[in-house]
Amino acid sequence: MLRTAARSVGLAARAMPKRSFTHSAIARNALPSSLHTFTDEELMLKDAVSRFAQDVVKPRVLQMDETEHMDKAVIQGLFDQGLMGVETEAEYDGANCSFTSAIIVIEELAKIDPSVSVMCDVQNTLVGTLVRKYANDDIKKRILPKLATQSVGSFCLSESGAGSDAFALQTRAVEKDDHYVLNGSKMWITNSGEADIFLVFANVDPSKGYKGITCFVVEKEMGVQIAKKESKLGIRASSTCVLNFDDIKVPKENILGEIGKGYKYAIEILNEGRIGIAAQMLGLAQGAYDIALPYLFQRKQFNTNIGDFQGMQHQYGQIAMEIEAARLLTYNAARLKEEGRSFIKEAAMAKLYASQVAEKAASRAIEWCGGVGFTRELGVEKFYRDAKIGAIYEGTSNIQLQTIAKLVSAEYK
Repeated sequence: MLRTAARSVGLAARAMPKRSFTHSAIARNALPSSLHTFTDEELMLKDAVSRFAQDVVKPRVLQMDETEHMDKAVIQGLFDQGLMGVETEAEYDGANCSFTSAIIVIEELAKIDPSVSVMCDVQNTLVGTLVRKYANDDIKKRILPKLATQSVGSFCLSESGAGSDAFALQTRAVEKDDHYVLNGSKMWITNSGEADIFLVFANVDPSKGYKGITCFVVEKEMGVQIAKKESKLGIRASSTCVLNFDDIKVPKENILGEIGKGYKYAIEILNEGRIGIAAQMLGLAQGAYDIALPYLFQRKQFNTNIGDFQGMQHQYGQIAMEIEAARLLTYNAARLKEEGRSFIKEAAMAKLYASQVAEKAASRAIEWCGGVGFTRELGVEKFYRDAKIGAIYEGTSNIQLQTIAKLVSAEYK
């Protein structure tokens, strides 16, 4: 779908011209344009991902949710269509597209299954971006082609005592000859059940506090152990596991970036990742809405479509407005990031608000559909279960509020 001419694959995007979309439509126009202005290539991508989600993902959603397992055909499809290396350069077998393109992919997948969406999100906005931005040429050559074509990656930061206070992590890496010995454990690690590549944050010198935190590229074959797979309320097909690292030898050449700069990398990447979660929650809200609204005009009570009652109109009109507001927040943050401008406050706002809208929209959708909405027949209840995680991962809602308040208050002091 997203490959350049040298590696063109799938769907309508096969005819996509070879180019790098590093600037937004807004930046290229003489006059400001709306936030709904996408390039022709981005619109093509949006349509192609939508059809992939409908044709490949949708038939498998119920079974994946029931079994708490991501279908291998879906994972392979994500790779085949170029969706696991959206921003990765063509020389590393990536699609060489824009950050906004990655956000479009995440939103479109979430309209059908937020579990698939978050796999793609973490692969692109966290793992792939971290390697592209901070790894040396050797690591890029070894790792990026794998991430783009065959290997799922995991971002391993959180621990039992290091959640919102991420830099309280206890995982240690001790230098020995030509390698480091890694010991510790990680919790709540997305994609870890399917991953072959793990970006692990460990402290090489606890006496320096967070300035000892360093990022290591660890491959599963080095001895990564999946200690426990969590059984969750929502996004059940997305694996979330506890990982153990027991005396794992990691070559020094697998240090990502500089020693002691891991804390800096994590903060910067998570700021970008929050736009991805905003897109996931936005797609989720739209997905629930798209299921419920047709039902309102199929179901009749008192010889009237229930969607024509004024009380219902007020409700779905309100949710439509809130989804649109979340969309504008999300794509504004994406464009700001893409243009190299400050986006931290806007990313926090987008992530916070989109997660709130997702919960509200999914809840309302169940109510609108009545009894059948409470069953698994329509699929709306899954969106409701999936929505809750938006207030928790990649920075809780309170952390987002704290970030927003800190940046806003600085403008007035």
